[in-house]
Amino acid sequence: MLLQCEDVAVAQRLAPFTASVDKGELIHLLGPNGAGKSALLAALAGLLPAEGRIVFNGTPLSAWNGYALARHRAYLAQQQRPPGSMPVWHYLKQHQLVDEGDRILITLCETFQLADKLARSLNRLSGGEWQRVRLVAVLCQTAQPEGQLLLLDEPLTGLDLAQQAAFDRCVAARVAEGLTIIMSGHDINHSLHHARRIWLLQEGVLVRQGATEEVLRPETLSAVYHVPFRKIDVEGQSLLTTLF
Repeated sequence: MLLQCEDVAVAQRLAPFTASVDKGELIHLLGPNGAGKSALLAALAGLLPAEGRIVFNGTPLSAWNGYALARHRAYLAQQQRPPGSMPVWHYLKQHQLVDEGDRILITLCETFQLADKLARSLNRLSGGEWQRVRLVAVLCQTAQPEGQLLLLDEPLTGLDLAQQAAFDRCVAARVAEGLTIIMSGHDINHSLHHARRIWLLQEGVLVRQGATEEVLRPETLSAVYHVPFRKIDVEGQSLLTTLF
């Protein structure tokens, strides 16, 4: 077991939450705004004080020191300001925890179409470019041999369709290699087609957890989001849509 959560709670943001996570899982965290998704991810990252017990890789999360934890897990916050005017390449190199040359980092930059922006200052990037830089940083951080867990808070924000596709291919490859990824979002159909498991939250409470098809049922989503859902088939592919 890679990650165990027992009655993890954050005052006024997250009710006691219990779950377990194995190696190589891809879990999507869904729910309306204010459901507690960001609080849960920050608590799992060890960056938000929480009640209960979190055990990561057999050791209580509270017993990890910052440097060791950074070698095993990476965390993408929902929002983050660029840290000054350093060049993109300098910022990314700070997330390269092992000296294996720049092959992985360069490949990630090419995947996310950043190869021509490496000399640009962080504060001169567009919102979408900065998001891609942040994604490359945490993917690079977890690419070294000790990387086990990647926590992503709304990683698709600011990405166009081509960049989302690149992200999905990269995530699938990393999960196949054994990396565990827990990510939040709002695109239910994206989760329907890509997630292996779903954690569905509402007002800080875990409503359902389990296999994607079991959780993302129209009746469940209708109760959580307070709008009627139905599932339709389009050219052999299932889609969830709302009814107004």
